[in-house]
Amino acid sequence: MLQRKIETLLFLAGRPLSVKKLCELAEAKKDEVIAASEQLVQEYEARKGGLLIQKAGDSYQMVSHPDVRKLAQAYAKEEVSGELTKPSLETLTIVAYRGPVTKAELEQIRGVNCSLILRNLLIRGLIEGTFDKTKATTVYDVTHDFVRFLGLAEVEELPDYAKLHDHETLLKLLNDNAQAEEAKPETTVV
Repeated sequence: MLQRKIETLLFLAGRPLSVKKLCELAEAKKDEVIAASEQLVQEYEARKGGLLIQKAGDSYQMVSHPDVRKLAQAYAKEEVSGELTKPSLETLTIVAYRGPVTKAELEQIRGVNCSLILRNLLIRGLIEGTFDKTKATTVYDVTHDFVRFLGLAEVEELPDYAKLHDHETLLKLLNDNAQAEEAKPETTVV
């Protein structure tokens, strides 16, 4: 079970995670995390698949196998350099005006799963995620690079930021959306 937790965390992180961070997130002891992580390193190497788990210092990271690295780099370059889709722009706008915001809050506002969009925005360096201990989840906010790209000194300079950042405005929008959903007639398939 611990190996599954570590594997999942490494997959989701997309960056190196220290043993200390893995212990914290997996709620396990240091020696157990190290043993499970080393076992994962060996299992991934033995599989000879497209992914590996590498150790660097006191951190572990899931990476592409060197044999397919060029393919992975080409794909990543396309993901980072292409235009943003409408859903990506919508999500980025919500993060800019409402950040820091959780994935669950984003999905409540947008009404759809935002996992892939968040991943893409993270890869592009437009948003960043940090673990919020009070909410016990990751919260997302725009990066300083994104704000500078817009020619602003701070995110608060966005048009209508004070009005749109206000919690009450968001609650009203969410309530209006929920009421509209409830008012839709139910359809049954015969």
